Amino acid sequence: MQAPATSEAEVRQVTAILEDYKAVDITVISLAGQASFADYIVIASGTSTLHVSSMGRALQDKLGKASFLGLEGLDDGEWVCADMGGIVVHLFLPEKRVLYNLEKLWSFAFTPAADPLTGEADEDDKG
Repeated sequence: MQAPATSEAEVRQVTAILEDYKAVDITVISLAGQASFADYIVIASGTSTLHVSSMGRALQDKLGKASFLGLEGLDDGEWVCADMGGIVVHLFLPEKRVLYNLEKLWSFAFTPAADPLTGEADEDDKG
């Protein structure tokens, strides 16, 4: 089943919430036209388990529970995964983010696209 098309405005809304809650190193990876499960992956770090959990809860509170197909890891706070259909959000403690290195995993699978927030190619993801 194909995920619904996701607008850049929806991605900006998610990243704005994360910015408001002081997320660290927010990365947006466009999968549009390249994957059937989502159009975007958003990855960010928190400074503590409480911070990671609170960012996940803030997404849920601000976007509404109906926006989520799944939301895992709120109790543990080391890695929160929020499936919003067209957007999958991963919130990590820094050491978990380094361990799983999703940015590198997805950079091998897909060609970096223009950043939906700036419209420019992400130089860090090229090679």
